[in-house]
Amino acid sequence: MSSLSTNTPPSRWAQIWNSNIAYSFRRNPVAVVSLLVFAVITVMSFLAPLIAPFDPYDPAQIDIMNSEYPPVWVSGADPQFMLGTDDQGRDLWSTILYGTRLSLLIGICAVALQAFLGISIGLIAGYVGGRIDSLLMRLADIQLSFSTLMVAIIFLAVTQAMFGSETFNQYAIYFLIAVIGVAEWPQYARTVRATVLAEKKKEYVDSARVLGFGPIRIMVRHILPNSLSPIFVISTVQVANAIISEASLSFLGLGMPPSQPSLGSLISSGFDYIFSGSWWITAIPGVVLVVLVLVINLLGDWLRDALNPKLYKG
Repeated sequence: MSSLSTNTPPSRWAQIWNSNIAYSFRRNPVAVVSLLVFAVITVMSFLAPLIAPFDPYDPAQIDIMNSEYPPVWVSGADPQFMLGTDDQGRDLWSTILYGTRLSLLIGICAVALQAFLGISIGLIAGYVGGRIDSLLMRLADIQLSFSTLMVAIIFLAVTQAMFGSETFNQYAIYFLIAVIGVAEWPQYARTVRATVLAEKKKEYVDSARVLGFGPIRIMVRHILPNSLSPIFVISTVQVANAIISEASLSFLGLGMPPSQPSLGSLISSGFDYIFSGSWWITAIPGVVLVVLVLVINLLGDWLRDALNPKLYKG
């Protein structure tokens, strides 16, 4: 008498590990290294209160007499400041950890706002069509005709003049998220609209209409899940762009104030001292910013290739 054997379905982790995208990731050393570097930077920045030896937000831990100490590998350094200090006497290692966390937070939240606005507008424009589609796409064209930095500079300069420097500095993070998020929504809207125009002609959308599902349910529950691949690719690129935009605005004095350090404000605060010998105040945060943006862009390039069905995967 033979016993019947049952095949146990693979676990969720096994399905993910054996998927095409996981196989593509394992075969791409650049993507693996980029993800590891990005994960290390992200984890360390969000654990800054536990890792950083000093709190740059606590005035009691800042001594102006400790300003412009060089890194430990340069003569004249103080061993307690591994990467040196900035012009205010803050430990640069601690300030970079807190500043990276702030830059990542602004970038992620700004992209979330971009995605919400762009996906909503793209879904409506592609599904409804007609005059609504024309109106929304003309708004996107008008938005794209202006540079993101130009819009941000004008908006933040006017906001700073209206509310004053003290109020602006207090709510600077919210202003930055809002202006960067609103300025970049057409990237999502155009991509989602093009996908919706292709998807809404397929049989599953007609079946959903026959079953009596409403337009919102069809757009959100049926069409949107089939449009996620390009959205993921755009999001990775846009996070890097948002971090660069925040750094540029902070460098111009329209972003985060010196009391709330981000990577951009750190680079800006040390720029006046770069030719006087205190190069590390600008150079070290600049290297961190370049590495962070580079690994995000490399991950975006890999994700674009991995999710492209027209490419031969082997």
